[in-house]
Amino acid sequence: MKFMKRLKWFTGLFAAVMLSAFTVVSAHAEIAPDALIKTVATDVTTVLKADPAILSNAAKLKELIENKLIPNFSFARMTQLAMGRNWSKASPDQQAALTKEFQTLLVRTYSGALANFRNNTIDVRPLRMQPADADVTVKTVINQPNGQGIPIDYSLEKGADGNWKAYDIVVAGVSLVTNYRDEFNTVIRDQGVDALVKQLQAKNK
Repeated sequence: MKFMKRLKWFTGLFAAVMLSAFTVVSAHAEIAPDALIKTVATDVTTVLKADPAILSNAAKLKELIENKLIPNFSFARMTQLAMGRNWSKASPDQQAALTKEFQTLLVRTYSGALANFRNNTIDVRPLRMQPADADVTVKTVINQPNGQGIPIDYSLEKGADGNWKAYDIVVAGVSLVTNYRDEFNTVIRDQGVDALVKQLQAKNK
């Protein structure tokens, strides 16, 4: 339980970091993924300090995430990873429903985690990549006020439009997305794909 709380907190931290850079993504589609993370890590503190109400206003926080964060995540890829081998067992309609509900669940997670955001800094490790690479991992360390550094890896993929989109966050070696896999597999094994859709819908209500 303690790990899951930390995992959600760091997911919210990533949401905060990405939130301040979406105009950068649109204006500079070819920006390197590590440069993107480094740039927005610098900007995020300024953004949050400029409007502290973001952290205490759930509706405003949700609106910002939906308008600014969602376009920069590959939710279909995230859902596919979370489903694992069961993704191919779902029909196109079921896949669409699962993606929609999983997206809503993650947005709620981001909103809740961002409400607990505190001032931290991010060190971005140098990234070695080839010009043709379309899937990379950006390694960072979150520096906390107590001096403890937490390793966070961000998985990003480059779309046909040249924009990088995040599809996973790995905290201390554990994937946020695939962390849902055991739960999803159990529901599908015992009750089927439709049951998982209904459970996600119930959580999101």
